[in-house]
Amino acid sequence: MILTDQQILAEIERGNIVIEPFERGCLGTNSYDVHLGRYLATYKDSVLDARKHNEISTFEITEEGFVLEPGVLYLGVTEEYTESHAHVPFLEGKSSVGRLGIDIHATAGKGDIGFCNTWTLEISVSMPVRVYHGMPVGQLIYFAVQGDVQTFYNRKANAKYNDRTDKPVESMMWKNSF
Repeated sequence: MILTDQQILAEIERGNIVIEPFERGCLGTNSYDVHLGRYLATYKDSVLDARKHNEISTFEITEEGFVLEPGVLYLGVTEEYTESHAHVPFLEGKSSVGRLGIDIHATAGKGDIGFCNTWTLEISVSMPVRVYHGMPVGQLIYFAVQGDVQTFYNRKANAKYNDRTDKPVESMMWKNSF
């Protein structure tokens, strides 16, 4: 079951959902709009290796915006820091962003209960498009869950994305054993 606007507000009041900064005008019927943060990143190497720490170069989006190019994976970040303590958050791209040919995530649209951070975006484009810091880029949808949670994400010993940041975070696949 997806939470409605009234339920999202009630869960914010209870402290089960945290969105910083929160703007009432960004609350939709059953979602909350999030915005592109100040930073983008690209990988330094042209060939990525799942077993190695692939380093990124991070840069700030200027007032003039930044033109994203096809064939490049950009890591972005949401302006909003979020916490979810009782619901599963899903991040989806806004239809207006999709209609510009921008995909904001390749696979990682679902968060875990206990995820407390900004969202790293896996951005790709089908044609060149200029983007701007602060533009609406996605929407968070919250799902109710059944049953108790044994281990919240932010309490897992092996959680790889717990350090609070306002910058995109590279893949931590290399920390897995395989």
